[in-house]
Amino acid sequence: MLTMTQIHHIKFLYEDKGYSLRKIAEETGHDFKTVQKYVNQQDFNVTPEKRKVIPKKIDRYKDEIMAWLVADLEMPRKQRHTGKRVYDRLQEKYGDDLDISLRSIQSFVSEVKKDLQLKKEVAAIPLTHMPGQAQADFGEAIFEENGERFTGFYFNLSFPYSNGGYTQIFKGQNQECLLQAMRQIFEHIGRVPTVILFDNLSAAVKKIRKDGGRDLVEQFTRFAAHYGFQSNFCNPGKGNEKGNVEGKVGYHRRNLFVPMPVFKSLEDYNKTLFELCKKDQQRPHYKRKIDISQLMIEDKKAMKPLAEKAFEVKRFKQLKANGYGKIQIETNQYSTSPNFAYEKVWVKITHNTISILNEEYEEIIQHPRLYGTNLESMKWTPYLNLIAKKPQSLKQTLFYQELPDPWKDFINEQKKPRPAIELLADFMNQEDNLVQATEALTATLQLGLKDLDSIRLTWNRLRQPQQNIADIHVPAAFIQKEHKPDLTMYDQLLNGGVR
Repeated sequence: MLTMTQIHHIKFLYEDKGYSLRKIAEETGHDFKTVQKYVNQQDFNVTPEKRKVIPKKIDRYKDEIMAWLVADLEMPRKQRHTGKRVYDRLQEKYGDDLDISLRSIQSFVSEVKKDLQLKKEVAAIPLTHMPGQAQADFGEAIFEENGERFTGFYFNLSFPYSNGGYTQIFKGQNQECLLQAMRQIFEHIGRVPTVILFDNLSAAVKKIRKDGGRDLVEQFTRFAAHYGFQSNFCNPGKGNEKGNVEGKVGYHRRNLFVPMPVFKSLEDYNKTLFELCKKDQQRPHYKRKIDISQLMIEDKKAMKPLAEKAFEVKRFKQLKANGYGKIQIETNQYSTSPNFAYEKVWVKITHNTISILNEEYEEIIQHPRLYGTNLESMKWTPYLNLIAKKPQSLKQTLFYQELPDPWKDFINEQKKPRPAIELLADFMNQEDNLVQATEALTATLQLGLKDLDSIRLTWNRLRQPQQNIADIHVPAAFIQKEHKPDLTMYDQLLNGGVR
């Protein structure tokens, strides 16, 4: 079975170089049918395999260490990090959570320093940018969503030929955010750049080899093969090699994010950003004095067509839940279910969700992905049945603090609270929120009823769609005139009669 790098090379020779299948087979040494298979393959979405993923301890700290060591290149030799200093800084930050030895840190730092020293200075050469090529980079700014401020990362894809560009905001700059950002931009413009220049971000580059080559993250390579673009990378610490997008990062910050954007939905605001970027292209190019929008037309003509099937940006991990049925991703915890305490579960990770799956890849529960340190997302619905069996434990949970007062009062009034908690669990299994459950409870109590069957009846009524019954129109032929009876006969009979 070929690696993704070999497959990507085969497609490059066929699509970009115009080689025949037989010539590709001769040059690469692969079987003709193998070459034909991968040339014709269009969909590179991955189907997860049930395998155990064993991450290395150093992976958790790689980005931080690399950032420190690359920054050291600008410092005097005697004012640079040693392996011991790196270890001390990590220990100051993570304390008892630091799960790696000094020796491992020193070994990694030594290896990285050797790689960085092997890089030679490259003279700056004026470049001629070809249509259809792009550069990519992240920037950082502050945003506000639903009244909550956060430090966000805006991905920028610029086109040096036209000086056009697009940006999308995410709450991280990880692998999923990078690929999702590119996918959204590709789908918006309906085309794919032929070549994209990146820096050596860890979301794409797994390792920089001594010969200057890169070992890429497989998901990144699969994404590139799916959409058919070539990826190039700058030399370490040489951001000037992608000067166009470096300038675009600052331009977008000054012109799109000042004053600070305030919005209700990040997803909706990203759609707004596409319109703002399109509007921004209605201005002259800084050299050619032609509108950027006109040059973007030439850029798009030189690009590749968009893949028919979208690449689903996701990755899977198998993790073991702790005794509380919680798993940890990066430094953050997510609940599963008490049924999975000390059990392995599959986790589907996207840029904005964490989905907990069973062995059949069926979703148990879904969380919003957390961006921060030592955060927790707790979905209480799977735990309520367990709490019902131990009702005295309810008041010791965070869930009890989040309960609306009507439910707190109602459960506290019960001599046997278990049936009431089980009723609430049943409601939340269907809706996964407390809004309609609380509405059903208060509406029933207002009628002077407190039994569980009445509450359930109200719940079912509220869940049923309201039906508008139209007025009945009766034909005129069926409408009888008002009848006034003649009572004079009775008056005559009663005249002088009973008094």
